[in-house]
Amino acid sequence: MNNSPLPAALPQTELTRHRRLREQGSPDRAVLDAILKAGFICHLGVVVDGQTMVVPTAYGADGQNLYFHGSVASRSLLASPRATMCVTVTHVDGLVLARSVFEHGVNYRSAMIYGVPRPVTGPEEKLAGLRCLTEQAAPGQWDYARQPNRKELAATSLLALSLEEASVKVRTGAPDDGDGPDAALGIWAGVLPMATTFGQPEADPVLPDGIAPPPHITARTLAPASAGS
Repeated sequence: MNNSPLPAALPQTELTRHRRLREQGSPDRAVLDAILKAGFICHLGVVVDGQTMVVPTAYGADGQNLYFHGSVASRSLLASPRATMCVTVTHVDGLVLARSVFEHGVNYRSAMIYGVPRPVTGPEEKLAGLRCLTEQAAPGQWDYARQPNRKELAATSLLALSLEEASVKVRTGAPDDGDGPDAALGIWAGVLPMATTFGQPEADPVLPDGIAPPPHITARTLAPASAGS
């Protein structure tokens, strides 16, 4: 486990080099960190038994690693340490509605992380990684709920993927055809913003009366879970 700070600039490799829409790319690691902080669901691209699988799962990011977990019987998790995987995180911030269908698009923030994940077996890092994953989705929940016991830890696989090799792209702003011939069409064009929000907490039907949601849960209903930056 390497805790050395990662470079402030993202590396330019054959996997991370921007080939299209280069103006939407950023070499700034701080942009990557912000994209990862704003979400908690990623998609793992991995080859299992010669077949490509894309698996949605929860993650936690600490600036050094991306942590994700599952049952020890998970085929994708068992296979992934043996090969390079690609992990993606995407936030949609709005629909870009242009004057022509060709110029329609999406305002978004996205990250792609490449690497060979390593199994986390040390008890200290495993607990830290699971805490990171839990707090990513529900800050405050790790200290509120019962933490994993030895049997549960033994039944859980945790993988760490270094954030060293990554690529980010961000698109913001209006349609691109406002200064072209289509501007004379008299058609409305602009952006339809989009944000993900949490609803009101719904109690477990078997929860005894008098147990209210804790403040760290109710606070999440007051602000978007993912909003444009």
